[in-house]
Amino acid sequence: MTSLRMAYSELRRITSGRLARAAVIAMILIPTLYGGLYLYANHDPYANLKNVPAALVVEDAGARDSDGNDVNAGQDVADELVQSESFDWHTVSAAEAQTGVEEGTYDFALTIPRDFSAALTSSATFDPEQAQLRMTTNDANSYLSTTIASTVTERVRDALAARVGTEAANNFLLGISETRAGLLEATKGATTLLDGIDKAQTGTDKLAGGADTLAEGATELGKGLGTILKKTKDVPDQLDELATGARDVADANKDIAAIGNKVAGFASEGTKAVNGLRTQLRTQLTAGGMPPEQVEQVIAVFDGSKGGALLANRKIQQATNELDKLATGAGEVATATETLASDLPKLLKGIDDAQRGSDRLIEGAQTLSGGASSLNRGLGRLSEGGTALRDGLQEGADRIPVMDGKTRDKIAQTIGNPVHVESTSTATAQTYGEGLAPFFLPLAAWIGGYALFLLLRPLSTRAMAANQSPLRVALGGWIPAALIGAAQMALLSVAVLFAVGVKPVHVAGTFGFLLLTSATFIAIVHCLNAWFGKAGQFLGLVLLVLQLVTAGGTFPWQTIPPSMHWLHQILPMSYAVDGLRQLMYGGLGSRVWVAVAVLAGYLVVSLLLTGHAARRQRVWSVQRIRPELAL
Repeated sequence: MTSLRMAYSELRRITSGRLARAAVIAMILIPTLYGGLYLYANHDPYANLKNVPAALVVEDAGARDSDGNDVNAGQDVADELVQSESFDWHTVSAAEAQTGVEEGTYDFALTIPRDFSAALTSSATFDPEQAQLRMTTNDANSYLSTTIASTVTERVRDALAARVGTEAANNFLLGISETRAGLLEATKGATTLLDGIDKAQTGTDKLAGGADTLAEGATELGKGLGTILKKTKDVPDQLDELATGARDVADANKDIAAIGNKVAGFASEGTKAVNGLRTQLRTQLTAGGMPPEQVEQVIAVFDGSKGGALLANRKIQQATNELDKLATGAGEVATATETLASDLPKLLKGIDDAQRGSDRLIEGAQTLSGGASSLNRGLGRLSEGGTALRDGLQEGADRIPVMDGKTRDKIAQTIGNPVHVESTSTATAQTYGEGLAPFFLPLAAWIGGYALFLLLRPLSTRAMAANQSPLRVALGGWIPAALIGAAQMALLSVAVLFAVGVKPVHVAGTFGFLLLTSATFIAIVHCLNAWFGKAGQFLGLVLLVLQLVTAGGTFPWQTIPPSMHWLHQILPMSYAVDGLRQLMYGGLGSRVWVAVAVLAGYLVVSLLLTGHAARRQRVWSVQRIRPELAL
């Protein structure tokens, strides 16, 4: 009896009745019901998050930015969330949100506090505050919805951070532009300062030269004053004698002037007498009978003789006036001489003070000259510092780029959101269901194969009794299950492809790989049943659990405890999941062929071990007839 004959006999046995055929159909449907329905239910849950109820509490009181504009960031965020339909948002009060989350009306609540806008606008001040968003969750409602909500709020936070960071960076760049303008103005001021320092240095040079000249002049002045004091040390005594003599001369001149005045009086009286004698002579001559012509001649002779008297009178009068002037002048000279004599000591004292002042002037001039030189050196250092300041200011201004509004906005956006993630995927799952399919399809194949041996016999006792080849007996028990498993995979593939909408990149390769996976898993379960009977079913369940944990179907397998990594490396479902990912998402590299080789190896080894079990079961033992444990 061949293996195919044994398989045919087994298939006829399980399809001999109506109920048996229904059982076979149910067996074929099990993987589709498990894998297909699960993938259908979880095909794209993120697209239906808009049906998840969530509370939104807006308490923001608004604020004003640095330009005096009204800012209501909290309401803006609330409007964006509602419009995004990321969840079924309900705007409620804080009390309603708290009660709703506790009672399950809302899966979670997001609260925008009163100072939200004020905190956001504070980034433009020197006392910034961090804006807060409060999330109220209740994992008793749904753990995953809470996790997803946290992701959404993180995105909101990132978007707000980018916007606020952009605004803050814009203000910062504007400040830098203003700083550049200030540096340029400071550079101009530094240039003006250098010009002033140059002029001041010129002035201090002249001041130092003038101070030296002044010191020289003061020295000469001191020498001259010293000479004057030396030459005039006897002048006060001589001037006192001169004043005494001048006073004596003045007194004598006064006496002489008095005598002259008397003489002038006498001369005046004589002149008057001469004039009266002329009149008397004319009268007497006329009375004596002298002719008028002779009288006039006599008068003329008299007048001629009177001229000398008149001339003498004039000279006397003039001399008297000169004597008066001389007496007056002599008095003034005497008075002046006396005044000079009394003031000369003061003059000499002033000259002495002037000499001492010239000494101090020399010291001051020398000090001024030294100070001017020091000042000049200080101005030189100041000029060097001013030059360094000007050059540094200019260099600082040159290092600050010239930014117009458009450039500033672009830089601010880059600073506010410095990282743009550009995703490039060599193989992509479009939906959540597609992401889970490589895990649930092998899982469905295992469950389908596991359920088959609730109906099928792992080994044909008739064939073993007929002393058939153990390997032939093993194949005869595996082929019917593998054929039903192929039907399971065909129906599951059709359901996943057309009903769920999961479209693998390599459809034929995916279907072929599923057939290999099903055949391998059936061979493993077949081997367990052949060796351990009903206990093998339990071992198949244990093996399923181990593979669920270690296959890495949902999370990366590296996240499992390190002590279980070796199970991932040796269990077949790990390779089934990895191979399906390559085929469904677009990869067709060496990992697919590794997975094929491992599954094929498991298939061959399982069949060989089943054949060995068939060989052993030819011999009946007491333990086989009466097992210690019967399930």
